[in-house]
Amino acid sequence: MNLLSIEESSAQQLELLIDLAVEMKATRGAHKTQPLAGQTWAIIFTKASTRTRVSFEVGIRELGGNVMFLSKNDIQLGRGEPIKDTARVLGRMVHGAVIRTFAQQDVVDFAHFSGIPTINALTDDEHPCQILADLLTIREKCGGWRGKKIVFIGDGDNNMSRSWMWAAKYLGFELVIAAPAACLPPEDFMTRLNAPNVSLTSNPAEAVKDADVINTDVWLSMGQEGQAEKEALFGDYQVNAELLSHCAPGHIVLHCLPAYREKEITEEILELHADTIFQQAENRLHAQKAVLARTDPYDSLRS
Repeated sequence: MNLLSIEESSAQQLELLIDLAVEMKATRGAHKTQPLAGQTWAIIFTKASTRTRVSFEVGIRELGGNVMFLSKNDIQLGRGEPIKDTARVLGRMVHGAVIRTFAQQDVVDFAHFSGIPTINALTDDEHPCQILADLLTIREKCGGWRGKKIVFIGDGDNNMSRSWMWAAKYLGFELVIAAPAACLPPEDFMTRLNAPNVSLTSNPAEAVKDADVINTDVWLSMGQEGQAEKEALFGDYQVNAELLSHCAPGHIVLHCLPAYREKEITEEILELHADTIFQQAENRLHAQKAVLARTDPYDSLRS
C-alpha cells in the first residue's frame, strides 16, 4: 500500500506499475473506474516542486479523489512537531499521503505511524516516482529497457543515481554511473546493492560508448546550492554534442528537470532532445496515477 523506495520494490512491482501507467496514459479522461473516489489525500512538501506537485494534484483528481496541499509552513512540522505525531493525526483524517522531504526516514516513519498509503515524492535518498516515469519513457521511445545500455552522468551518489541503481538490479539492464571519483557511491552502498550489471566510472566518454539512454540531473541537489567546490568537479560531465558522439545510433537523452543549461547539459542538446525530455516530464502524471491506483492494501501487487 506504500511506495517508499525503489530499493524496497521488485521487478514484478516495477513492471506492473509501468504496464498500468501505459494504460493510464492511453485512457486518460476515460478511466473505467475512479479508485480514489470519496478519498482525500494530503500532499506534504518541505521541498519546493513544480512537476511533482502539479502531477500529483492532477492525478489524484483524475482518479476521483480530493487533495489538500500542505507546506511546512501550513502544519506543525514547521514548528518542530515530530513526524510520528503528524502522521498519527493525519492517519485519522485523510486516506493517503504524498511526501516530498529531505530525510528518507521521515517518509518511512510517516507510513508506519499513519497506517495510510504513503508515497515518496522525493527524499535525499531516493526519487522512485521519477524512475517510474523514466522507465515509461524508455519503454515508449526504445521499446523497453531489456538489452539496453543506460548511463547516468552527474552526481553518482544522489537520489536519482541510487534509484537508478536499484531499478537496474531488479530489471537487469546494464547501467553505468559516470561521476567524479569523489561523487561515486560509497563501497558500503555498492556492497548492499550487489548488482554486477551496475558499473562505476570517472571516464564519461568511456561510459557513454554505445549507450542507448543518457540520463543526467543537476550537479547540485536541492539544499546543496552554493557548493562551488563540489560543482567545480563536474566540468567534464556535461552532456554535450561531443560526448553524445560516442553513443549508439538512435540514443535518447533524459533529464528529470529542472535543467541548468550550459551546466549539466547544453542548450543545444536539451532542445535537440526536448520532445523526449518533456514527454518524460509528462509521464510523471501517468506513472504516479498508476501508483495511486495501486494503493488498495489488498491489491495483489503487494502480495
